[in-house]
Amino acid sequence: MKVTLPDGTELDLPEGATGLDAAAAIGPGLARAALAVKQQGEVRDLARPLVPDVPLEIITRSSGQDALDLVRHDTAHVLAAAALELFPGVKISIGPPIEHGFYYDFEFPDGVTLTEADFAALEAKMKEHVKADETFDREEVTVEEAIERYKAQDQPYKVELIEDLITNTGAQTVTLYTNGPFTDLCRGPHMPSTGRIGAFKLQSVAGAYWRGDANRTMLTRVYGTAFFDKKELKAHLERLEQAKARDHRRLGPQLGLFQFSDAAPGSAFWLPAGTTVFNELVALSREMGEPRGYTEVKTPQIYDSELWKTSGHWGKYRENMFVTGSEGREFGVKPMNCPGHAHLFGMQQWSYKDLPVRYSEPGLLHRDELSGALHGLLRVRHFCQDDAHVFCTEEQIQQEIAGCLEFAFETYRVFGFDDVKVELSTRPENRLGSDELWDHAEGALESALRSQGLEYEVNEGDGAFYGPKIDLHLTDSLGRSWQLGTVQVDYQMPERFGLSYVGADNAEHRPVMIHRALMGSYERFIGILIEDTAGELPVWLAPTQALVLPIADRHADTARAVRDELRAAGVRAEVDERTESVGRKIREAELRKVPYMLVVGDREMEEGTVSVRRHREGDEGSEPVAAVAQRIAEITRARSA
Repeated sequence: MKVTLPDGTELDLPEGATGLDAAAAIGPGLARAALAVKQQGEVRDLARPLVPDVPLEIITRSSGQDALDLVRHDTAHVLAAAALELFPGVKISIGPPIEHGFYYDFEFPDGVTLTEADFAALEAKMKEHVKADETFDREEVTVEEAIERYKAQDQPYKVELIEDLITNTGAQTVTLYTNGPFTDLCRGPHMPSTGRIGAFKLQSVAGAYWRGDANRTMLTRVYGTAFFDKKELKAHLERLEQAKARDHRRLGPQLGLFQFSDAAPGSAFWLPAGTTVFNELVALSREMGEPRGYTEVKTPQIYDSELWKTSGHWGKYRENMFVTGSEGREFGVKPMNCPGHAHLFGMQQWSYKDLPVRYSEPGLLHRDELSGALHGLLRVRHFCQDDAHVFCTEEQIQQEIAGCLEFAFETYRVFGFDDVKVELSTRPENRLGSDELWDHAEGALESALRSQGLEYEVNEGDGAFYGPKIDLHLTDSLGRSWQLGTVQVDYQMPERFGLSYVGADNAEHRPVMIHRALMGSYERFIGILIEDTAGELPVWLAPTQALVLPIADRHADTARAVRDELRAAGVRAEVDERTESVGRKIREAELRKVPYMLVVGDREMEEGTVSVRRHREGDEGSEPVAAVAQRIAEITRARSA
């Protein structure tokens, strides 16, 4: 049989040849370095027979995420093996690789509570399995045999997983992987042996409901990470320490921006300083949207269930909605603005001359996220989006999508976000509409991306249930990727709401609906900004741009006059009138990350100046108050720093 390598080279191999055979045919060095192979987008064990006549990629430790997923998946199995040896009677469930590591979920016996104090013993036992260089042996068995095996071992979670496979897919066989004394239910793939695991560390313990169902057993989830060598692991752990120092959940309250309370789980309480930041972002969206033809609307928070049934959310999204009732009618609190905007468009009469119509709304939204998924500002139940919907003709789609993308990139440039990755997310399994409409919608987005000369990756199956989308991801100062904006083409909602406009032929036509959010939610964007800047927001966005520091009580009146002059120029300024030393005031202003500290003493009173100090940069000398006010005001207007 023939297989083609990434460089176009063809390999002639005997029938039934494995991935290891292919690597050996290329060279003995590659055979030693090979971890797995990839064919048709699937990573496969080296020992499995190759699929004939399809492209082949040999996975080595330099193969990026595919290689990292292998080492982390293997380490998860080694963790489970160690837990079974150290804690007899523990029940095991699942242990997948995740973006930056892996986890495994356990049910420990009564009286056993795993803590981070147990990590040293677990890691020592794991190292024994790595040192033993145990092979990962794959076997395929009948579902009946697998169920009997796990029942005999008193492993009910494995039994349930197999029974679900039978129910959901009609599976008749499953695969098991064995390393040393441990056998796990697993689809694979794995590296040849545990000895390929280089360096690992267990990191934290958390609770996790079985199958994500709050009515099921709470399991113990052990998180860890793994790499091919200690140097990579050390660098990763150092990045994590930096991330902890920048964690918005710590910095936000520390900087007086927001608080969270169990009185409203997943909903931020914005303090005055945080509200200033929030409002500045909303103002930016409005300022940039107006010349681009966006008109702001305001729609209700709660709609009758019939509207949600029309939009499709009642059937596809209800589990994520807050539901209430009144006078015998069932209502849903809106998790997104689009149905309301579609309904609003449909309440009016439109001509083709009116299109495109661009509605924007910084609308308040609520989504019933699981409590375990909540994460500061990054995953909340109550939030506000820089949301907009464009209603246009078929002929206007390309231009409107291009306009949305231009708006997005221009927005990101304000914050210095230049490393933005574009992703095209295609039809999910759970969707509305015909394949023909999806083909058309996906083609429209692809054409728009190509016309803009944008490079993009395809994310199969990650579109919204009503249409495909372009997702925009940025990489922050720690190298982490965040999804921000999205642009979606939707033929479903105009059809379901019966939207129309009168064309040049005096006949009714169906508009196309484009969903667009650029920052995403303001909450999430602020969380990302805090972590990217370590809380040192740009001058134009800082809640307090200048803090006036009188040296002694006799300078307080002058300090207040300086503050008033700054405010008159449009600068957000305060006075620290406490009877503390100016040195202490400066230290605390540095901790607050105030961009400008303006010291007022005897000389400054006489000269009508202030002594300027910049955050983290130190003294800049004396300047007239008017000059400082003008400089900060110009920076704010230009949003240049």
